[in-house]
Amino acid sequence: MEDHQRGQSSGGSHVSVEIDVTPWAQELRERHEHLTSRLGGGSSTPCPITIGMVEHLTRNVDPQEYDPHHVSIGPYHRTKHPRLAREDEKLLYFHAVRSAATRDDVTEEVLLKEVWLLEDRARSCYADPIQMETKEFVHMLLLDACYVLARFTDIVAAPAVPTAEDDDSDSLQDVKVVRDVLYLAENQIPFFVVAKVHELITGGSGACAVGAFLGYVGELLKNQQYSMATPEVTALSDSDVGNLLHLLHMHLKPTGDGDGPKTIGGGQRVGRWRSATDYHYAGVRFKSLPVRADAAQCILDVKLDSGGGTLLVPCLTLDARTLGLLRNLMEMEQRNPAKGSYLTAYCVFMWQVACTASDVEFLWRRGIIVHSLGNHAEVADYFTNLCKGIVFKLDDPSRNYLLATCESLEKRSRSHPRRWMAWLRRKYFSNPWLTTGLAVAAVVLFCTVVQAVYSFLSYKQGANQKH
Repeated sequence: MEDHQRGQSSGGSHVSVEIDVTPWAQELRERHEHLTSRLGGGSSTPCPITIGMVEHLTRNVDPQEYDPHHVSIGPYHRTKHPRLAREDEKLLYFHAVRSAATRDDVTEEVLLKEVWLLEDRARSCYADPIQMETKEFVHMLLLDACYVLARFTDIVAAPAVPTAEDDDSDSLQDVKVVRDVLYLAENQIPFFVVAKVHELITGGSGACAVGAFLGYVGELLKNQQYSMATPEVTALSDSDVGNLLHLLHMHLKPTGDGDGPKTIGGGQRVGRWRSATDYHYAGVRFKSLPVRADAAQCILDVKLDSGGGTLLVPCLTLDARTLGLLRNLMEMEQRNPAKGSYLTAYCVFMWQVACTASDVEFLWRRGIIVHSLGNHAEVADYFTNLCKGIVFKLDDPSRNYLLATCESLEKRSRSHPRRWMAWLRRKYFSNPWLTTGLAVAAVVLFCTVVQAVYSFLSYKQGANQKH
């Protein structure tokens, strides 16, 4: 097929130049095939979780919350931070994992070939182009899979790794590894690669790879008092898990969400949560719930009591890692909306309820927020920045599991008698001396009225007797 491009000669006359656009058409076809593959349309097993670089508006708030500090997993930070690739260390972990294989025929060649067969599917899990040749990409996937298996399961004893003089202590290094490998949205590889290596090493014994990680992740969240709810191993398969951050996300779901949230206020728009002190002045009481088996199953179990006047909020323990974890979990939900938006809804709730230092202090006094940061204002600033760049509609019942609670509190806050009582509380009852004075004045007024009534009745009785 021949196409023509019109040009103009120096004399002003038009000339026709024959060009071959076949390479252009081929490039369009290849780009479409790549897009279809990346979106899962060309595969019977689409990627369960898409991994992508955090958007600029979100990352710009605090870039350090999304970058690894000790080890890079996956392609995004491998070239950006070459030192964090830790190739020599990962090779030692790879050798230890391969040596633990239950079959002698599981060689380096077998492992590489099986991971190579997953290359196209693995590339489709990344939202951004991966500028890596096949050999480098497959090597990276295999070494990273062996690294996380050796670090977070009991498939093999961790090998002795020589440390440099400037390396952290073992305990601090473990904390950094947990943060980098489990908490970061960008620093991930698809879980099916880890599952394939686990299957080869264990000889396909029937035990799924996700079961090897559940114990560690569940204990981690219990110790940090984020969640007591560990998914049942029998209810999960390796294909259900997108990556290690997604596995952690599975532990953080509100208890008894049932069929999803139901609005109660006739569809009236709420727009946003009020602050904790505003709710308090409207007569709403706040009560802290401990995260344990007989109370709140996880930090997302926010609910009203049966009377609707007390908001039960699980205790949130804040440290330097908590807010980074919440941000990365929200990033995962933003990129994978089909996996739910529970964490985003919870973070929007905490951001708007604890938006000022006085609100944080109020919640701290009631045991709902426990923090080790400098002061309450610093915590309020963290919450204010928590949801910057996040897209979320609070009034969408399909995305906000707390919408019914928000509507109930809003209805209570708009009640005129309660608003009047709130005004009295702010105007007069905040000062204990004023409160005491008003109480004394009320007693005196009551006594005066009673005395007047008795005087009137006595006078009337005496007049009747005269007649």
